[in-house]
Amino acid sequence: MFVSDLDRPWHQTPFPIQGFHIRSQNDVRSLVTHCKWVIIDEAEVREAIDQSKPGKRIFRRPSKRSGHERDSVQLPPLNIKEPVKYDSVTTMRRELKVSKKLMIDAEASLNRVFEAIRQHETPDLRGVAVVTQKMVSSVVRNPDAMLWLSRTRHHDNYTYRHSLNTAVWALVCGRQLGLNEGLLNHLGLGCLLSQVGKLDLPARILANEGKLDSEDFSVYRTYVERGVAKLADSGLSRAALSVVQGHRERHNGSGFPEGVRGDRIPLLAKVAGLSEYFETLIGPRTSAEPMTPARAVTLLYEMRNIEFQEDLVEQFIQAIGIYPTGSLVELNDGQRGIVVSHAPERRLWPKVMVMTDCYHRPLKSARIVDLAKYNEGRGAHDTLTVAECLPHGTEGLNPEHYDVTGAESRWNLSRIVGA
Repeated sequence: MFVSDLDRPWHQTPFPIQGFHIRSQNDVRSLVTHCKWVIIDEAEVREAIDQSKPGKRIFRRPSKRSGHERDSVQLPPLNIKEPVKYDSVTTMRRELKVSKKLMIDAEASLNRVFEAIRQHETPDLRGVAVVTQKMVSSVVRNPDAMLWLSRTRHHDNYTYRHSLNTAVWALVCGRQLGLNEGLLNHLGLGCLLSQVGKLDLPARILANEGKLDSEDFSVYRTYVERGVAKLADSGLSRAALSVVQGHRERHNGSGFPEGVRGDRIPLLAKVAGLSEYFETLIGPRTSAEPMTPARAVTLLYEMRNIEFQEDLVEQFIQAIGIYPTGSLVELNDGQRGIVVSHAPERRLWPKVMVMTDCYHRPLKSARIVDLAKYNEGRGAHDTLTVAECLPHGTEGLNPEHYDVTGAESRWNLSRIVGA
């Protein structure tokens, strides 16, 4: 059954997403504990995968409801030794000033490493290691700044963008898990270098990465081993190398290159794999329409204990929110904007930079609306909520025209005159 609504606000329950399928008796027990009644959507059906058709098997992004067809693997909850409790110690406004140059330096460092590998030279990883340490420090101080930049900054090269964004998602998740800064450094560095093996793959395979026949997929999956081989003599730590080697393994053994499953996959590789998959959904290489972050979050929740460990999925969602920083959204009154940050206790009520009025006309000056504070004390009919998550690139919603630290238009006349 698909639970579409509850008898209480979703943010007052432990369920990380709004709307989910009941897949086990544990789900039923959780609902009974928190609710007296729920609404079931009978029209919500899952799609079956038809493997019986003749011809070559096609490998592509799975349907968002295909998870039930695959094996489910149950493991004990994650046990992080001596987890660290991180508090945000700086504002997003202050951290953005530090992080903007950091993202530029990160791309430049990756470029140097990738170029060395293209020239069949042993890469010097010192620069990218320094950048990783600074990224970790930034995420520890305030995770929203790096998320904002990774979602809104333009990157000329897909591989750099994919590696950087994967690293940011992974670091934010690792912070939520309580990993210490040493482990976060290994995690971030491994994510940044996880794609180096693709430099050896034919361009036509990379161009169709989301849709390959069995022959091309056999070549594609060698990129992990190629990357490990290129980094073996670079001085990369064993922990970081395990991220490169294991980021495409899956919880139920359906991954590659070795097809290991469950607790045989190192924790850092699990975090990297989940983060890399999420980035692939919302920012695919091909011209295929990307998923909205909200849809991608729902898909991840459907895949818990199938391709990704259940409590890791839930921790990831807790870390990034239902509407992650950088998500374009439309409010229930028609206004549109971009999510600036969220609070775990108010997952459906993020902080939004509103950029249009209710008729979708761009505002001269954007404004920040904290939905949680705005809705405090208001009745159900007067609350301002997110109606839907919008595709990246929606017309009229370009956050680069506004300064998120002040939320005013960068082209505001008074600001130009004042300069």
